[in-house]
Amino acid sequence: MMKTIKTKVLVVVFLLGTFVNFANRADVSNVLNTKNIKLVFNEVKKGHLLTIKDKDGTIIRSETVSKPGLLAKVFDLSSLSDGTYTIELNKDFEIIVKTLEVKNRTVIFNENSKIVIFKPVIRNEENILMISKIAFDKKPSKISLYYNDEIIYSETIKSEMILNRAYKLDKDEKGDYKVVIYNNKRSYVHNFKI
Repeated sequence: MMKTIKTKVLVVVFLLGTFVNFANRADVSNVLNTKNIKLVFNEVKKGHLLTIKDKDGTIIRSETVSKPGLLAKVFDLSSLSDGTYTIELNKDFEIIVKTLEVKNRTVIFNENSKIVIFKPVIRNEENILMISKIAFDKKPSKISLYYNDEIIYSETIKSEMILNRAYKLDKDEKGDYKVVIYNNKRSYVHNFKI
């Protein structure tokens, strides 16, 4: 009887140790404290842009993706000054942003910090300009339209999750056009001619 109780106690202690160890591992996989970080991005294409920026948006490092497929990079960022940094992958229609913090020469990387910013899709067919954008954060977007470097139209659109706009331009006004969309402290430019 005593042997059975000891066996059950050992099994319970072993299970509790396993659960505690598992819980600790789950925390470590979400927030990494290290000098080197490994970043993995799926489905990249040649020409996508990977940048590291400080909290003011100044680019610390930038490189163009040279091969399509999986992008895995190891960075030693411990030499950076203490502060918050972003790592951004600028893809065709989206920007993937991951945040990290450098503190006392240690990089603290939170896997759950990933956000995706969808870029506007801008098309023109003859004298019709079409703009579409998904904005889950519902931040305002400002659209400015230029003709031969002179602003001809501007509007600010507030709180729309899906932005769809079409602008009919005078087909007799031939020349260089440019549309600039400002959103999330970023600007997107599209040049075209009529």
